[in-house]
Amino acid sequence: MTVRIALLTYSTKPRGGVVHTLSLAEAMARAGADVDVWTLGRGGDTAFFRPVHRRVGVHAVPFEARADEPVGARIVRSIAVLRAAFAAARAAYDVVHAQDCISANAALPCLRTVHHLDQFSTPELVACHERAVVGPAALVCVSGAVADEVERGWGRRPTVIPNGVDGARFATAAEDRRGQERWRSRVGGRYVLALGGIEPRKGSIDLLEAHAAMARDRPALADVRLVFGGGETLFDYRPYRAAFDDRARRLRAEPVVLGPVPDPDLPSLVAGAAALGFVSTKEGFGLAAMEALAAGVPVVARDLPVLREVFGDAVSYAATVADITRRLGQVLDQPPDPEAGRRLAASFTWDAAARAHLDLYDRAPWVS
Repeated sequence: MTVRIALLTYSTKPRGGVVHTLSLAEAMARAGADVDVWTLGRGGDTAFFRPVHRRVGVHAVPFEARADEPVGARIVRSIAVLRAAFAAARAAYDVVHAQDCISANAALPCLRTVHHLDQFSTPELVACHERAVVGPAALVCVSGAVADEVERGWGRRPTVIPNGVDGARFATAAEDRRGQERWRSRVGGRYVLALGGIEPRKGSIDLLEAHAAMARDRPALADVRLVFGGGETLFDYRPYRAAFDDRARRLRAEPVVLGPVPDPDLPSLVAGAAALGFVSTKEGFGLAAMEALAAGVPVVARDLPVLREVFGDAVSYAATVADITRRLGQVLDQPPDPEAGRRLAASFTWDAAARAHLDLYDRAPWVS
């Protein structure tokens, strides 16, 4: 009998967890599963940021935009709207698997993937985060380091199933010279790329300061631009963005801020970069960095246990702004051999991730 699976996420936008949800759903469908993805259609969205394979059902629940709604109130309303819509269809599924704390709160009881753990100050977010760790019947993590963090904090041991990577898509972009040149022309030459927008968790101000110091102290690298792509988010990071802009003015830096990048254009943007600055302070796996390695682009990553676990020696690590400055200069001056990174990226596939999930579902006592 075919297992009927509902995967739930909180957005239609190209965030890491959403990319994970769609790619996993499509791989499960290729393996013969009957899978639907449920999400909130914010701002009138009726579909995801990219086309989804026809064998995957998509349910985008309308979610009205409300100007100046506080984050806490928006979180509570997000949970309530998704819960009400999904409850009417829940009996159709054997497995209910949430991919974030909002959808987990909406779908309890369920299985939940913990991509990474956050620390919030907004009371509604604190409560949402806690319920989404203690409430699910079982937990999955995409790396052992995050699973260890969950076990230390909550006494629960998640199943570890590594992420997949669409490595072929980014490897192909490495041969797209015309697409890469279009991006270089647009941003003004060679560039260091950061993905995920300008956010505290992404360490954006640290990267800004490191790049400015490199341009100041290394005249031969002064022409290398700093480019930020992405940035669709549920949360309100306006104070952080204001601090970022103020710091840029003080440094006399002029980063290129692209905002959301159309999905078809993303691989050539990544492949055209001279380096990827991946200095997040919290990560579960590092999908953007793995995609960069697939494209043959060197990565400077924050020195985090989870990234050491996933990337080994395939990236350059940096703990401080001074470290980031030094490592960026090194990989730009002498780019490392990309083959080790390409092999690593090729070893993580969505088909393998889907098989591991389906095996977990098969042996789980909580599957109806």
